[in-house]
Amino acid sequence: FPEMLSNPRLIPVQGTLNVVMNQNVSLSCHSDSGTPPVRYTLFKHSQKISTLNRPDLTPGLFNLTINSASDVGEYKCKAENNISSGGKYSKSLNFTLKEPISKPVLSSPTSQAKEGQNVTLSCLSENGSLPITYMFFKGRQSISPPVKMQKNEAAVIFLFINSSSDFGTYKCRAENSFRNNTKYSNSFNFTLAEERSHSQPLIISLVLILLLFIIGFALAIPFFIIPSYKASE
Repeated sequence: FPEMLSNPRLIPVQGTLNVVMNQNVSLSCHSDSGTPPVRYTLFKHSQKISTLNRPDLTPGLFNLTINSASDVGEYKCKAENNISSGGKYSKSLNFTLKEPISKPVLSSPTSQAKEGQNVTLSCLSENGSLPITYMFFKGRQSISPPVKMQKNEAAVIFLFINSSSDFGTYKCRAENSFRNNTKYSNSFNFTLAEERSHSQPLIISLVLILLLFIIGFALAIPFFIIPSYKASE
């Protein structure tokens, strides 16, 4: 007897939904039971992409190329035969675009510090598929455990400048699930902030007082010289 089709299954032939830009992928749409022939139609969102006819219950294979971020949208397929009304739809699937990370940028709100001061370092890769894992280094020595960021935000660590050795060269490293794509940041160095001498404001004040005294004395000279000159006449 003629049999209605079962709901088709839409699966990636390559076995994973993680893709990279310009990758060719294949999707298999297959109803396990029902009376052939079968017509398979692939949709992205509600837009029809392609239609395949099969004389039997072999899968319909759809070949795609991931050319842009819009190509990783929601996909569904529909299976129809001569007795199904409206066809049967598969569950939807979405590709995940894996993007290599860009070179991270290491920065701090301040480039000058002094001993006994708390400072922060921020590391951020502007581009790259999440999550991104960051590590911080001073020289070649790691100074933090891995920091995994699930959002496109900077990883931040707090440091205490304890001695002159803490003014070394700092770097950070970023990596994600994209293979062989570890990137290191620019180098960053804190410089020693010059401490003002406590006597400096006192010296400036004394100089100003002396200048005012000289100016006052210069202005007062005519008042002493002219009267004495007239008295001598």
